[in-house]
Amino acid sequence: MPAIEPPPSLGAQDKPTLEGLEAKWSRQWETAGTYRFDRSKNREDVYSIDTPPPTVSGSLHVGHVFSYTHTDIVARFRRMRGWEVFYPMGWDDNGLPTERRVQNYFGVRCDPSLPYDPGFTSPATPGKQQIPVSRQNFIELCEQLTIEDEKVFEELWRTLGLSVDWDMTYQTIGTRSRAASQRAFLRDLARGGAYSAEAPTLWDTTFRTAVAQAELEDRERPAAFHDLAFTRTDGTTVTISTTRPELLPACVALVAHPEDTRYKDLIDTTVRTPVFGVEVPVKAHHLADPDKGTGLVMVCTFGDTTDVTWWRELQLDTRPVIGWDGRFQADTPAWIDNDKSRAAYAELAGTTPHTARLNLVAKLRETGALLGEPRPITHSVKFYEKGDKPLEIITTRQWYIRNGGRNEDLRAELLERGRELAWHPARMGRRYEDWVGNLNGDWLISRQRFFGVPLPLWYRLDSAGNPDYENPLTPAEKALPVDPSIDTPAGYSPDQRDQPGGFTAETDIMDTWASSSLTPQIAARWEDDPDLFARVFPMDLRPQAHEIIRTWLFSTVTRAHAEHDTLPWTNALISGWILDPDRKKMSKSKGNVVTPAALLQEHGADAVRYWAARGRPGTDTAFDPKQMKIGRRLAMKLLNASRFALGIGGPSTAAVTHPVDRALIRELARTVRQATHALDTYEYTQALDAAEKFFWNFCDDYLELVKARAYGEDGHDQQGTDSARTTLTLALDTTLRLLAPYLPFVTEEIHSWQHTESIHRQPWPDADALETAAGDDIAGLLDAAGTLLTAVRKAKTDHQVSMRTDVTSVTITAPAATAALIPHLEQDIKAAGRIANLTHQTAPDDALTISVTL
Repeated sequence: MPAIEPPPSLGAQDKPTLEGLEAKWSRQWETAGTYRFDRSKNREDVYSIDTPPPTVSGSLHVGHVFSYTHTDIVARFRRMRGWEVFYPMGWDDNGLPTERRVQNYFGVRCDPSLPYDPGFTSPATPGKQQIPVSRQNFIELCEQLTIEDEKVFEELWRTLGLSVDWDMTYQTIGTRSRAASQRAFLRDLARGGAYSAEAPTLWDTTFRTAVAQAELEDRERPAAFHDLAFTRTDGTTVTISTTRPELLPACVALVAHPEDTRYKDLIDTTVRTPVFGVEVPVKAHHLADPDKGTGLVMVCTFGDTTDVTWWRELQLDTRPVIGWDGRFQADTPAWIDNDKSRAAYAELAGTTPHTARLNLVAKLRETGALLGEPRPITHSVKFYEKGDKPLEIITTRQWYIRNGGRNEDLRAELLERGRELAWHPARMGRRYEDWVGNLNGDWLISRQRFFGVPLPLWYRLDSAGNPDYENPLTPAEKALPVDPSIDTPAGYSPDQRDQPGGFTAETDIMDTWASSSLTPQIAARWEDDPDLFARVFPMDLRPQAHEIIRTWLFSTVTRAHAEHDTLPWTNALISGWILDPDRKKMSKSKGNVVTPAALLQEHGADAVRYWAARGRPGTDTAFDPKQMKIGRRLAMKLLNASRFALGIGGPSTAAVTHPVDRALIRELARTVRQATHALDTYEYTQALDAAEKFFWNFCDDYLELVKARAYGEDGHDQQGTDSARTTLTLALDTTLRLLAPYLPFVTEEIHSWQHTESIHRQPWPDADALETAAGDDIAGLLDAAGTLLTAVRKAKTDHQVSMRTDVTSVTITAPAATAALIPHLEQDIKAAGRIANLTHQTAPDDALTISVTL
């Protein structure tokens, strides 16, 4: 590529640089309020974005930079297209990730039984043993740390160049968010959309909290089939195969497929369990697989989710043996009713499932009830997505929100909402459909944790101190937010807490998604600021990653459907994952993440944004620093090309008259039209491709071609010079605007050389206006110019001379179509190639050849 010579009017001291642009322009944008939302605009003039609130429980990684850049590109484009952009930023600071970070950072653990200590200070150096603190002290530490984390996050976002209105921030644990979350829950409760139930619950024994269906993760784990002999009433035995023999004391039935002829006579009889001798029924159910194991299945309460289905549909007994701590209960269950069986259970009491399995298998082997040896297998086991141990299923009282999992009418309504939503890319709508169509239960929202939005409920206690769960006490909306563990319900005094005849508080908090599902309402200040809410809701865009369609996107649709009878936004822009060099997803748990601070320091924000913009919507993208280097090269070329173009003599208001100039502006108009359509449809990568292709052609060919004419050298007339200068100014200004959403810092810097207002508040280029400025052009002229310039350069290279070498003469033999265009290009080609004499002729065989005489 030929070098661009700086114009004589600029000295060395004017050499532009990319260094320091982020700090310079971040400050100026904030001071000038460049991205501040103008709330006087009507809804039809507003483009509002439901920005994902990042979890502030550690550090951002390059995946965040990737997806948030996509959102910012859209925001900047829409702003230049004339919309007033509502672009807030939230911080997701409640829930388990924050609790874990606080525990590790301060060396504490929450003990709700302890009283609040107003003078508590955390240890300067956390010890190996975590210090127990009250729930209120623990929450204060959570709030303290999240504020510091948020400052770090905001600084990085500013460095990246997110055009956020920093006056419009929120916290998912903040006062407004807690009030909104509790208000939405109370309204769900009032219309029957929220309910509590004592039911089998997926339970993480490490965190001691319930887990929702959307938070599950299947992982392959080694296991073994154990063949166990159950005794029939006539003394004969039947064999079942199980991977969880330790749950034998929780057995409530055996199940076979109704068409399995092997067990036809066994159905509706009873058998006795080995070791414990408990009588259980034999039932038929279509979910029993005749080809798995022996075809006869042991049903326990509860080994897996299929056990729950059988328990519910066959109306079986409930015989839990595993407690909240993941260990076998200390007390011998009532259904184990003889001394020998009780002694066998005593060996399991207080043990983990793993230890219980070892003990019980030994006992089964000893009694002869274990037939043969266990057969190793690998199978899929359910985990909490943040957990390290397999989930157990225990019976607890939990709170749920109806989401269509048990109501076909509501399911159909939510499926239709998904079809109303514009998905980018469209194929992502299938993930929503698959998730909603396969829900098997309502949304479990209660969590047995400490830092989060409390469920705003109390329960009356009768004279014996038993709570009335069926008729909870609720606060008035104007009193929100409340903390039931501290606040008192209306009509009661504080001294009646946990006293017979008084009240007790609900101790559970809401699942973090129960707050995050309301981000459009929280950001729009629902009920707190009706004027703002009416101007921005429903929103225009939800940008997010594809793996949380089932959680964040679906739950947000569910809440808006219930509360507002509408979608929360009209478009969903889905980002892919960032993959490491081995094509594996980057994640903190895998230890393969890249933090962005060093990347921004090394390559600059514009270069990192360029790399992110190369990742198309919904497409997983490899982490590639080489792309960042290309982005930095593009930014540097913009600086140098602009310095050259603007230094020729300043802007010209003359008309574009020269054929080459008209051809360039026509090509620019086509580029603008292409980029505009791509960005209108959220194909930001396509728009970047179009703008970048034009820019490099502009630098490689056009600048070299018109340089002498723009300077007024070599006898060019004034009209030709003015036409070139107008074209340079117009092309540069338009190209800067096309690239401004992607490279905000360098484009702002260049724009500031001639303007005081920000480029990011300028209108998007108008293709129609460019075509009018260009007038008629000669088809193929620009391509012919590029072809001829390339051929002249190649000829010089073949002669091993510098591009600056003067050429005595050049003879071009070209195809007829190209030869016909040469008269329009001759003067510019001669100047660009430093050619004294140029002649041309038509090639008889349509081949292009150039003869050079030095």
